[in-house]
Amino acid sequence: MPVSRRGFLIAGAAPLFAQRRAAPPTRPNIVLILAEYLPAHALGCYGNKEIRTPNIDLLARGGTRFTYHAACAPAPAPCRASLLTGLVPRQHGLQEGQTVAPPALAKAAMISDLLSSAGYNCGFAGHWGLGDDAKPQPGFRYWRPGAGQPSRNVVQFLEEQKAEQPFFLVASYPVPREPYEGLPQKFLDMYASVRFDSVGWLPPAPNAASGKEYLKDIVGSLRKCAAAISTLDEQLPAVVAALNARKLRDQTLVVFTSSCGHLMGRHGLWGAGRASDPINMYEESVMTPMIWNWPGMVPVEGVRPELINGDDLLPSLCEVAGVKAPEGRALAGRSYWLSATNRPYPKKEPWRNLVFSELGNTEMIRDSRFKVLVRNGGKGPNELYDLRKDSFESTNQYENGEFISMRTELMQELVKWRKTYS
Repeated sequence: MPVSRRGFLIAGAAPLFAQRRAAPPTRPNIVLILAEYLPAHALGCYGNKEIRTPNIDLLARGGTRFTYHAACAPAPAPCRASLLTGLVPRQHGLQEGQTVAPPALAKAAMISDLLSSAGYNCGFAGHWGLGDDAKPQPGFRYWRPGAGQPSRNVVQFLEEQKAEQPFFLVASYPVPREPYEGLPQKFLDMYASVRFDSVGWLPPAPNAASGKEYLKDIVGSLRKCAAAISTLDEQLPAVVAALNARKLRDQTLVVFTSSCGHLMGRHGLWGAGRASDPINMYEESVMTPMIWNWPGMVPVEGVRPELINGDDLLPSLCEVAGVKAPEGRALAGRSYWLSATNRPYPKKEPWRNLVFSELGNTEMIRDSRFKVLVRNGGKGPNELYDLRKDSFESTNQYENGEFISMRTELMQELVKWRKTYS
């Protein structure tokens, strides 16, 4: 559905005038907009000065943005599975490139299962990538998978919704994943002379692996990647317009995130975790956007400092919808609904401020200052970074005696996490 720029600005700014609203509906609608290979550092609302994302930025200004959201894996498929099930990769077992879902994932209750059982009309449109794409997945009555831009199906689903039944929609956009084909010429032209100096790209690294072909012309690749990101950004007004047309916007939580990050030439690499050999866990690979926008319920221009993980999404959405999280399985995540609404946590249950990520033989644990990577169960090569002094992760401090106590403390937490969720 076409919508003017002015119309989207008004829709995005509406929360500014809705803070005194009455209590929310007991079962709000939820729209989860899921990108792929979109790092937080590529968006204006996270500080990017060269890539234009006005609509995503507006969504952030009209809601709350989490400053650090860690992908459960620096690869799309395993992290997407964790977002939808609440299971960490070692629990659901999905690896990148699998065409059939592993048994653990096939048996897992997805958020669509839980919400459908609670009376939600659940829909999916776009890139699935978790195996068995042609088969409607449990809980989804509306099922439109496909590799192209899902905007038409997203709008169609929203136009069919009625106020008397809550709905849950996953709008999964397969961008800015390469090969960057079929992009609008207007966006390619927009970046034709941009050098992307603020991105911080470097010449190809010696350990570059997947994505090496894009490093032959990093600036040219960045221009295409930026055009893909702006193409995604252009899809958001149609989603908001469809909600407004049905008078559903005030009843709807919109969540925007990505299945994993992207290095975009930083560290001389292209891609995410498998862009290097060995697998990397650089901030650019694991740090993804997380934006919540809900008029009258989620504070506008909110910025939250808590470190949150991809597996926290399912319990968070369950709390929003008034649905019990799955019982009988260990969930690593915890609801951050209190953070999204700018409320404190109970003194006896403070937020943990630890995040984890894993891919292949590599595990990561990070707190507010330090990050530890271990490979092959600790046999190495391992890494430790003081992110406060070394945000670019250029100096490995793992063997530095000054950091032994911190390394030991984080390793104990990692071992505990590994045993609990193995």
